[in-house]
Amino acid sequence: MNYFQSIYSKFQQRNPILSYTITRSIKFISWIPLIYLFSEHFAYIGIIDGISMKPTFNPDNSISKDRVLLWKFNIRNNLKINDIVFIKSPINPNQIHTKRIKGLQLNSIIPRYPETRSKILIPLNHIWVEGDNIHSIDSNTYGPLSNGMVVAKAVWIIWPLNRFGPIPANGGRECREDKLRYNGSNNNQLNNDD
Repeated sequence: MNYFQSIYSKFQQRNPILSYTITRSIKFISWIPLIYLFSEHFAYIGIIDGISMKPTFNPDNSISKDRVLLWKFNIRNNLKINDIVFIKSPINPNQIHTKRIKGLQLNSIIPRYPETRSKILIPLNHIWVEGDNIHSIDSNTYGPLSNGMVVAKAVWIIWPLNRFGPIPANGGRECREDKLRYNGSNNNQLNNDD
C-alpha cells in the first residue's frame, strides 16, 4: 500500500491540476449510485405532456411543459381521491400517463360515454382514473386499473415558476355514485324549498 501512496503523492506533486480534477471526478462519480437509488425509489421530477390534464397542467398553449415533483416511496398504500398519479398505460405499457384518481376500491362509479353500463364497482386494489380534460382516454375507456400500475404521485408543481406550489386538489368530474346521489338529494331539497 505504501508503494501506491508514494506513486500517488509523486503524481500529485508533478500534476497538481490533473490530480485535483481526478479526485473531484471520483467524488462526483461516487454520488451517481445514490442519486439513481433516490430517483428510482423515492422522488424525481417528471414532465407533463399532452392535453388530458388541462387545465390543471399545461393550461396555456405555450411550448413549455409543466414539470412536477413525483413521489414514489410507499404510494400504493396512500392513494386518495383527487390525487394526480403517473400510471403505466394499460394500452401500451411503454407509455406513462398522468391521471386523477376519481374512485378507490369498492366505490361504485357511474362512467361516462363510451361506457354503456349504468355503474361499475371498483374491485379490491384497483382505482378509477380520469383526465381533467373531457377528451382524455382513461378508465372510462379501459376500466378500473390495478394499484400496481401506479408509478408515482405528483405532489408539487416545479415549473413554470408562476404556478410553483402544491397541485390543485380538485378537478375533473365527480363520478362516485354515493356522492352523486347525496348531491342530487341536496339539489332536490333546495328545489323543493323554493
